[in-house]
Amino acid sequence: MAEQVLKAEDVSKSYQVAERSIRVLDRVSLVVAQGEFLVVEGKSGSGKSTLLGLLSGLDRPDTGRIFLHGRDITMLSEDQLAPFRNRATGYVFQSFHLVPSLTALENVMFPAELNRDPNAGEKAAELLRRVNLYERGANFPHQLSGGEKQRIAICRALVNRPQVVFADEPTGNLDSANGETVLHLLLELRRELETTLVLATHSREISRSADRILHLADGRITP
Repeated sequence: MAEQVLKAEDVSKSYQVAERSIRVLDRVSLVVAQGEFLVVEGKSGSGKSTLLGLLSGLDRPDTGRIFLHGRDITMLSEDQLAPFRNRATGYVFQSFHLVPSLTALENVMFPAELNRDPNAGEKAAELLRRVNLYERGANFPHQLSGGEKQRIAICRALVNRPQVVFADEPTGNLDSANGETVLHLLLELRRELETTLVLATHSREISRSADRILHLADGRITP
């Protein structure tokens, strides 16, 4: 049986809107195995993005606990969590989230530089070669197409060889051809690097590639 890499226990999250408290996630529990490709599937507003944000440590639950390789990340201070999150996880956002003042190469290098990796440049360049963007390394984000930006974002998420990569609707802002290319690259690199992938989507087409699918509706996992 594969080693457990990620676990959530009774995780809930609410947001305050004016005077109303809106519960986005309601007592969600799950376990993810090392090397697994897990899809979290659900309609817009089902809580997918919130769940990925909590599992990755980008946000904190109101109640419940989240374990990454046995470590309870809900108990870490922000000063402890930030470097741990940078080493252990990678994140691919729907809207790319590249740093506009950095080149493509510098964007990919950034997490490795935060990790004080002396080989950050070499690792970033190799990933850019792998996704056929080495020649675009000196370009800034505004000089890249949407598909190129997302390939850069995937390289950035993988540069530290994280234990888990989270991808939130990674093809949502792309046309079908670019979306297919980006998904193929993400799955190929995930296999090569033996990284666990947790991907949120409402696309049944993407879900067909998954090892397992969790259905989320109204903040709860449903059968």
